[in-house]
Amino acid sequence: MALVELRDIKKIYHLGGETIRALDGVSLDVQAGDFTSIIGPSGSGKSTLMHILGCLDTPTSGSMSLDGMDIHDATPRQLAKVRGEKIGFVFQFFNLLPKLNVAQNVELPLIYQGTSGRGRKEKAMQALELVGLQDRAGHRPSQLSGGQQQRVAIARALVNDPRIIFADEPTGNLDTHTGEMILETFCKLHQEGRTIMLVTHDPEIAALTPQKIEIRDGKIAQNVDAKLAGKESRFKLSTSSHQSS
Repeated sequence: MALVELRDIKKIYHLGGETIRALDGVSLDVQAGDFTSIIGPSGSGKSTLMHILGCLDTPTSGSMSLDGMDIHDATPRQLAKVRGEKIGFVFQFFNLLPKLNVAQNVELPLIYQGTSGRGRKEKAMQALELVGLQDRAGHRPSQLSGGQQQRVAIARALVNDPRIIFADEPTGNLDTHTGEMILETFCKLHQEGRTIMLVTHDPEIAALTPQKIEIRDGKIAQNVDAKLAGKESRFKLSTSSHQSS
């Protein structure tokens, strides 16, 4: 069984008498250990797809399972439990709390799970070590570079040892050099066996991931690999310098 299974997922909005099909019959499987990019232009439905995959939203119709659990009819409380236990999120604008230090920001998902104070601190430091920022644990976000803040966000996504990580335009607020380092971090996590789904509008980023899904007009487009074949990327990853930003 796939880690994530979607079957004929539809998401329909009714706005001002207009019917908007954000997703229109999407079916896909995500296997454990996959590193997949979801690519498409603005308004294509890729963010809606990520929200449903990440249990942030529910479909209008269709079925979905995550790690063997049927969740398309789950209650908001059940979805929150799934997010806390099985999913990690990384966003474009970091979403760090400025009044908390780095370690406290990373601990946040564990607070919602009821993890003890000592357990939170230990897991937070382990997650920060994975992204090379254990020596910044006491710093505030404002004392870090953009790349360091995004790596803190990645540590926060890792702290509950999720089954899958969703990253929504994680390099969109960074310069090219810093973006390379963040992508190297994701590549390293993939090499360690993590399952990652990365939403991007940038075909050069999508070309770096082994699996690719293109969304257009709420549907999965065909032959995305052929479209990206031979794509010259400005990103030159070495998986060796991600700890220096």
